[in-house]
Amino acid sequence: MIGSGEQGLDRRGFLSEATKYLAQQAGNLLAERYAPRRYYRPPGAVSEPAFLAACTRCGYCFEACPVDAIVAAPPAAGLAAGTPIIEPLVQPCIACEGMFCAQVCPTSALVPPLDGWTRERIGALGLLTDRCIAFQGIECGVCARVCPVGPAALDLDAQGRPVLGAACVGCGVCVRACVTTPSSFTLALPSAA
Repeated sequence: MIGSGEQGLDRRGFLSEATKYLAQQAGNLLAERYAPRRYYRPPGAVSEPAFLAACTRCGYCFEACPVDAIVAAPPAAGLAAGTPIIEPLVQPCIACEGMFCAQVCPTSALVPPLDGWTRERIGALGLLTDRCIAFQGIECGVCARVCPVGPAALDLDAQGRPVLGAACVGCGVCVRACVTTPSSFTLALPSAA
């Protein structure tokens, strides 16, 4: 009789854990749909629902940023209010090698990637060639000179025109530095992975 009671307890425990797991997965799917990423996050940010759940709004990442690119989301951000965001057109991230903001995060909201900036993306960069003066035969190259990642992210072709590379992290430095008004570069939130 004792054996069957233990077996029932194991089955009950299994069902309880399975129910918790399924509820968590359903919650994650709903959160991804109804809590989409609306802000540029510091490097190492986990998915938006997990980020909102983990971030304690401690401010350590603000203090660690060497260029003060990380600020608090405004009160109008709802659940995201007070969480760390980057406003690339005000002060872009400089893709620092140390990724200090993620290093100091005491929770799992920012997690330094093991491969550094290799696959990390703050935003998705685009180039509007019809705005870019280099495509009109005017020498420029400011964007390539200011890129913190270097030629693997943004280089110039033989005619001196910008070429986006696979290593672009979408930091926004080139968007802000571009001499055309509006900028010849666009920056969008990265697509969900």
